[in-house]
Amino acid sequence: MDPLGAPSQFVDVDSLPSWTDVYEAKQLDSHENSAERAQVNVRSPFPYRKDINAKIILWKGDVALLNCTAIVNTSNESLTDKNPVSESVFMHAGPDLRDELQKLKGCRTGEAKLTKGFNLAARFIIHTVGPKYKSRYRTAAESSLYSCYRNVLQLAKEQAMCSVGFCVINSLKRCYPLEDATHIALRTVRRFLEIHGETLEKVVFAVSELEEATYQKLMPLYFPRSLEEEIQSLPCLPADIGNAEGEPVVPERQIRITEKPGVPDDASDEEGLEADLSFIGSHAFARMEGDVDKQRRLILQGQLSEAALQKQHQRNYNRWLCQARAEDLSDIASLKALYQTGVDNCGRTVMVVVGRNIPVTLIDMEKALLYFIHVMDHIAVKEYVLVYFHTLTNDYNQLDSNFLKKLYDVVDIKYKRNLKALYFVHPSFRSKVSAWFFTTFTISGLKDKIHYVESLQQLFTAIPPEQIDLPPFVLEYDARENGPYYSSYPPSPDL
Repeated sequence: MDPLGAPSQFVDVDSLPSWTDVYEAKQLDSHENSAERAQVNVRSPFPYRKDINAKIILWKGDVALLNCTAIVNTSNESLTDKNPVSESVFMHAGPDLRDELQKLKGCRTGEAKLTKGFNLAARFIIHTVGPKYKSRYRTAAESSLYSCYRNVLQLAKEQAMCSVGFCVINSLKRCYPLEDATHIALRTVRRFLEIHGETLEKVVFAVSELEEATYQKLMPLYFPRSLEEEIQSLPCLPADIGNAEGEPVVPERQIRITEKPGVPDDASDEEGLEADLSFIGSHAFARMEGDVDKQRRLILQGQLSEAALQKQHQRNYNRWLCQARAEDLSDIASLKALYQTGVDNCGRTVMVVVGRNIPVTLIDMEKALLYFIHVMDHIAVKEYVLVYFHTLTNDYNQLDSNFLKKLYDVVDIKYKRNLKALYFVHPSFRSKVSAWFFTTFTISGLKDKIHYVESLQQLFTAIPPEQIDLPPFVLEYDARENGPYYSSYPPSPDL
């Protein structure tokens, strides 16, 4: 009730049924267990997760009326668009919002910017700009729309928001096909909650009557509410389900020179060099010339051999990546042994590995490898650094050198190229010796990137303390061994 006694027009997200609740209400008359009925042989890349479904709400209504931490407003680059969503947001937020938006000086397509909610029930408004859709530029539009949803969620995570209310970002004025856009919206939210689910309690999809049917149709694909619904939805998933973050997978280049001119694309790559070379000199012009020079053939054979090896490695990595997307890795994620934090002084993403949280003898190390690939695939496309806390690790926390070698051999070349530093925090003498042997005789390319860090004070010269989430036991150990941390330290770009 408002101060005048009239019922409030705002809707509390905690009063809305979750995606799970709606389904369970429909199943009250059924006494069969869907999990028992479903014969699970092949799992969906978006497996049934009751914990994630409990965070999801599909609600037909005006996003501006949601009482949550933040709502999303869809606009244009100058943040002056007049569409049903933005007009409602402006009307309920009051005139102060327009003054605040002028200070932002616009917003680029795919970006997300934050303002206060003013007279709204929501504390914040996250403004984002969806792409204008043209079929000839579909790839760019998909990537931009993904960025809208991803940047909104990232902003919510950084601001420690509990709940976010999404409007349908692709406005009718921008001509984005509703069903295509809904696939991107749902899978981006799903992937974010898989990785950062602990940071958000509620995600609301606020839709109009026109949009509701499409969301009802597609949500079971990405948020199945039972094993049976998961299996039923699997054949309906699109060919492109994005990467580990839900981002559309863009072929590196569609226009290319084929490795085997005249050979169909589906020809097997495992046929060996003989098959590759059998076409050399077989075209009409070559037959006029006679046999190809022997030396030239040997050089070409060497080049093809290297290309074949690279292609085989890429295929192997893609198989691991596909398996990582389809596997339930929640048990590995719960260990909190690998997570993304802030950025270092050079603006590079910081990934943290907590050695003490890896019970090597108790977990499936192949699943640990899958989890590493699942988390790191989108991180490794840009420059990044690793921080490994060796603090208080025991023998059963020590990663086997064979596992590390396998990890290094499996991952894509981008992991090795874009890793700029590995900070080895609180190393013991034994771990230093082991690392020296490993990087000298097994993985020589890693040796120059390792920096041994004896104290957090030393680490903070490369990574600001506010940019890294430290386990409490690491802080306690460092204070005991090196004394309490003081904030006055000389900044340095690297160690």
